[in-house]
Amino acid sequence: KCGMSPPGPAWPRLRVLQALWALLVVLLAPWRLWAIKNTQECTWQVVLNNFETVGKKDASDRFVDQEPLYTVDKVFSLLVDAPIDPDETYLGFPYYLKINYSCKGESSEALVRKGHLTGLKPVVLVTFQSPVNFHRWKIEQLQIQMEAAPFRSRERCNAEEVCLMSWYTPMPIKNGSVVMRVDVSSNGLGPFIPNKRFQVNINGFLERQRDNTLQFTVGNELFNLIPRYFVNVPSRPLWYTVDQAPVFILGGIPEEKAILLTDTNFKDFFLVELSIDSCWVGSFYCPQTSFTATIYDAIATESTLFIRQNQLIYYFTGTYTTLHESNRGSERWVRVLANECIKKLCPVHFHSNGSEYVMALTTGKHEGYVHFGTITDGRVSFELLPRQRSVCNGILVVNCSITWAVFIAGDYNLLLLVEIEDPSTRKYFQVVSYDLVSDYLVVLYTIPEFIPDARGLEFLMVLGTESYTNFPMVPKGMSYNPYNNLLFIWGNFLLQSYNSENFIYLADFPKELSIKYLVNSFYGDTAIVTETEEIWYLLEGSYQVYKLFPSKGWEVHVSLQVMQQSSLYAPNETMVTLFYEDHRLYQLVYLIDNQQGRLVKRLVPVGQLLMYQQISNDYLLERQGSHLTLSFTNFCPFTVMRLRDLPNPQIYTRQERYRAQPPRVLEPGGFHSDNSLAVYQGLVYYLLWLHSKYDKPYADPVHDPTWRWWKNKKQDQDYYFYLASNWRSAGSVHVDMASYEKIYDLKAENELPERIFLDKGTSYRFSVFLTARDLRGGASLGLAVVLADPECIEAVVKEKVLVNRNSVLFWVTLSDKRFCFDQGISGHHLMKTSMLLKVAGSSGHCFQNTHQGPRMQGNLMVPVLIGCPPGKRLAFDITYTLEYNRLQNKHYFDCVHVAPEMPCFLFRDIFYPFFLIQDLVTGDSGSFQGSYVLKVVGGGPTQDTIKEYSEEDIYRFNSPLDKTGSLIWTTRNTTTTEDSAFNILSHNSLGIEWLCMENSPCHDTIPHSIFASEFFFKVLVSNRGVDKSTYCDYQLTFQLHIHGLPLSARRAFLILMVSASLFVGLVILYVISCLLSPYVVKVCNVLCWKINNIIAWESYIYSIASDTRAFSNTSGTKSGESSGGISRVVSMVAGENKTDTKETLRKKPIS
Repeated sequence: KCGMSPPGPAWPRLRVLQALWALLVVLLAPWRLWAIKNTQECTWQVVLNNFETVGKKDASDRFVDQEPLYTVDKVFSLLVDAPIDPDETYLGFPYYLKINYSCKGESSEALVRKGHLTGLKPVVLVTFQSPVNFHRWKIEQLQIQMEAAPFRSRERCNAEEVCLMSWYTPMPIKNGSVVMRVDVSSNGLGPFIPNKRFQVNINGFLERQRDNTLQFTVGNELFNLIPRYFVNVPSRPLWYTVDQAPVFILGGIPEEKAILLTDTNFKDFFLVELSIDSCWVGSFYCPQTSFTATIYDAIATESTLFIRQNQLIYYFTGTYTTLHESNRGSERWVRVLANECIKKLCPVHFHSNGSEYVMALTTGKHEGYVHFGTITDGRVSFELLPRQRSVCNGILVVNCSITWAVFIAGDYNLLLLVEIEDPSTRKYFQVVSYDLVSDYLVVLYTIPEFIPDARGLEFLMVLGTESYTNFPMVPKGMSYNPYNNLLFIWGNFLLQSYNSENFIYLADFPKELSIKYLVNSFYGDTAIVTETEEIWYLLEGSYQVYKLFPSKGWEVHVSLQVMQQSSLYAPNETMVTLFYEDHRLYQLVYLIDNQQGRLVKRLVPVGQLLMYQQISNDYLLERQGSHLTLSFTNFCPFTVMRLRDLPNPQIYTRQERYRAQPPRVLEPGGFHSDNSLAVYQGLVYYLLWLHSKYDKPYADPVHDPTWRWWKNKKQDQDYYFYLASNWRSAGSVHVDMASYEKIYDLKAENELPERIFLDKGTSYRFSVFLTARDLRGGASLGLAVVLADPECIEAVVKEKVLVNRNSVLFWVTLSDKRFCFDQGISGHHLMKTSMLLKVAGSSGHCFQNTHQGPRMQGNLMVPVLIGCPPGKRLAFDITYTLEYNRLQNKHYFDCVHVAPEMPCFLFRDIFYPFFLIQDLVTGDSGSFQGSYVLKVVGGGPTQDTIKEYSEEDIYRFNSPLDKTGSLIWTTRNTTTTEDSAFNILSHNSLGIEWLCMENSPCHDTIPHSIFASEFFFKVLVSNRGVDKSTYCDYQLTFQLHIHGLPLSARRAFLILMVSASLFVGLVILYVISCLLSPYVVKVCNVLCWKINNIIAWESYIYSIASDTRAFSNTSGTKSGESSGGISRVVSMVAGENKTDTKETLRKKPIS
């Protein structure tokens, strides 16, 4: 018999019945031969490279750096004749994805060369996980599809063209996202390689040292996986926030304060010894009997890790600048609840309200309380619940203990599994609900003391009237799925309920076993691990529990793997943990092979195991003549199941997708260089930057984020193509503008989407095609649709029997009922529910053969999210607003200083605003036809002086009920809100008239120049409470520039009086100047003449004096005579000058 020892898997004894082997040959031969004949066992390989390691063989890096690189911009400066903006600064991401592939039994290097020569190009689809904190980051489902670029290795090569090569794409980063999913597929050329998914997450618990090495911030890495860490050690659950945690941690290593840490979902991992103090505080309120270094509980969230050692709780916040916009990482482990004795940590698998949660159960002095932890942006806080009194006092018992806690975010309450000790009776358990809003406790269900007697039934409704066995019920925990409201209570039994009050006992699980933990995929599958390390499986919606290990199916599977020499199985193995990834069940197993130990992650093929088990139990050997024939019964009610008529997925999945291709290189072999890869980095970065900046209030004329990129370059597209065709592009790189776009028309892939978003009254319609085994022989096919919340959604199924094709076609329409959700912001506070599609009689019996092995058929669960879908927004339609205002007002006057991004509107004109509903996912953009409320919530004379108004001011400035003379605007519309506080507008409204009354902030605005006054209004537009056509609360805040504001009457009169006074004064001055101008001119002429005369006389005297001094120096012997002569001469000259002067004065008036 094949089995596992209690600590983990053991090597099976290969004793298989001859008939079973024959059966397997018959069953497996067809699809195995098909797979071998048509496909080669090939797989993609992806590693991370930084700029320095590109082209190096066997180089790989960890995702640590999160800041963009500025070195890329230098390469763009070389592209002088390319369709790029030379004024822009182009940045790059710090990493590349290096892509190869390998096939079993062949050289990877030769395969990659062959693939390149046959036209193979990997296509990489990077999906960014939306953030937890939607208050800081926008909720969106974003993808970017990139084609990989071939690149030669830097290793020495003797070949003429290429020896080693790989493909590369940029590894993009998005603010608010630390979890990235990378899907690699083929472009359809070359060999067939199945699609493969990789987790590429940012590790915020590593830091780069000065010598460029990486070191953990949480502790020290251990490089030796000692067998005692894993051999004969019980497995433990893996706890984390679903879809949000970039790093997983796993404790349970005996007597070591060490954890397993991975950022790739255990594709690889690290053993880290934590740098905690490992102290133990025992006291009278903390009944700890022993001390151990073992980390018992470990929980990973988006940016914070939690561990429990003994009674102490620690947390560590990683360094994630993409989440927190600053370095908020912890420098060391932080101990919380230091004065409490914590006996257990309970995970909360889903985030809500922009935060993540964790719960700590206490013992000792605070027995009966729960410490409720909230993690927001890496900040951790705990609250003691219940707030007023303990759970024991709330349910009126003396002694009680909380065994488990579950947080239901949709109802904002806690479900508590409470153990009650009653001195007069035995211990018993109750399920207690605690409302976090009202602080109210209520007992929902009392668990029976003994296990019910099912009497051969698969399940039993527990009503209290059934008979019971002598086995006591020992509850140990609970598990809750928020999508289908399914609650499990588990221990040495399994109870399930859809309303937390009425429970069903699943009798297939043996009462002799005890469940250690449950693993939920939250997509309809649940795995169960017992204390003896057995693995069981439950398909939600059915009541059958299947034993996967140990089982006959497991024996067959392991035997086949050994025959194929698989490296994932060994004679001695121990299961470390069990977890779901992409709806598939995986094991982390410690193998010892040839005295060498190693940890491996391997798939648990649930479909194969169930198929092997079913066939091994239901076969017949019948003698026909002289030989035996093998026959078996197929319990599947159909032979073919197909999904048809699926609508285009994006409108329901809300996936935004961009496409980017590498720039064309002018190189004969098509190989890229460092520069061309850097250009690829910059183009992808700029494409995502345009996406992030597109969410602005003023709508562009074209609804596409890439429109602004190429709007001024499109007319030169043929010229750039001409340069590339003639190998004359600058930098030997050609940038094709059509290679960077947003995709709006994705087609369905014949399978239901991963999730469906439903707005108010919307529907999702598809068909299911089933081919029966013998429809004419009286067999029937039934399709059931199970809704988790039938009061909120409804399903209509229409059947069409195709007798000639032995088939049945079912049309399924899933619709929202229009009243289960209030209005909310796009992507916020969505209600979780689900739809389960189930073919009657198919559970555990129907399988579909694929190249990856059998896959279960007949049960399809689709999560449904009700509310305002992500990717919808309200935008100010400035283009149509300008056109309509010009038409209605017969003119349009813009500001003197024109701003193209924010046109002005004239104060005295009636203002007619129009808005657009834009779907960022499908590209639809249309006029908003609903009602809305417009409020001025801020303003100022300049953009820099805009201030926010208080609630009281907003009411005074916008309400038609205002009596204080503070209104900023009014309208001739008479429709108001229910309390008449605000006007209700629509696209048919009569426009807005600006008032700026006396007590409003825009009244009497002083102009800053000779031009008219201006004012900037901050306007809020919302349809909340007034538009019943959608669940979306469209909130748009934008700035409105108004010019030509009038002055107040007092200031205008004052300016008039001052202006009039100045004018009158100027007129009087002009008249006086006209009357006195002749006299003024005459006086001025006389003054000028006198001044000129004086100047001339002084000049003459100075010249005569100079001549006299010269003469006296030359004739000094006859001084006396000379002096007398000179004096006479001077007097004579003076007399002559005087006479001339008199004559001149007499002649002057005549002239």
